[in-house]
Amino acid sequence: MKDNSLIIIPTYNESENIELIINKIINIDNSNDILVVDDNSPDGTPEIVEKLKKIHYERVFLINREKKTGLGSAYKAGFKWALEKRYPYIFEMDADMSHDPDEINNLKIELIQNKFDVVVGSRYLDGVSVVNWPLSRIFLSYFANLYVRVITSMPIKDATSGFIGYSNQALSSLELSEINFNGYAFQIEMKFKLWKKKFKLKEHQIIFVNRKLGKSKMDHNIIFEAIFGVIKLKINSFFK
Repeated sequence: MKDNSLIIIPTYNESENIELIINKIINIDNSNDILVVDDNSPDGTPEIVEKLKKIHYERVFLINREKKTGLGSAYKAGFKWALEKRYPYIFEMDADMSHDPDEINNLKIELIQNKFDVVVGSRYLDGVSVVNWPLSRIFLSYFANLYVRVITSMPIKDATSGFIGYSNQALSSLELSEINFNGYAFQIEMKFKLWKKKFKLKEHQIIFVNRKLGKSKMDHNIIFEAIFGVIKLKINSFFK
């Protein structure tokens, strides 16, 4: 088992952000490796990561995928790589600096010292901790998460969060090929299936800051998948 943790960062056209976030994580301490999973970005993102790999050759890694196949697919590729390398703790994190890298060690404390299996960086644990989102986006996200809690009964206030830490034990308990969703519904499905397996989930309050550079990947298909995917998850859980 490795000593370091692994931060998985999926990317598509994040050339304006990727060097910033990698350098920020590298400069925190020596305990976090970084795996970028890039979906064939045409804007030069993988070339920037290749340059950083040469500088930080033992800590920065890259999976280059042939085409853009979605967030969930990218994370599953990263999870498989992380489990093969036997990292004890694996994190999900956005590339756009909306998740503060300084919070990584706070999530890690919950995993290592407080013995939780999954730690969620939560925007809604204590009110709303979101900066520079329009009110319409805040309402959509907040009430979507309320909807998830009502339908699933899962005691997580930010089920769509993409800033998450997993223990190797929790992540390896999942059959990744049976994780079916790809957008926000992917984030919900991961948490829901681990909760149903009786793993210990914990939320940790973060401040989410809307991206300053680059373009959001949000679209209507992601929203519809989440709305109907939650119902499907709940129904399927009755038969397992």
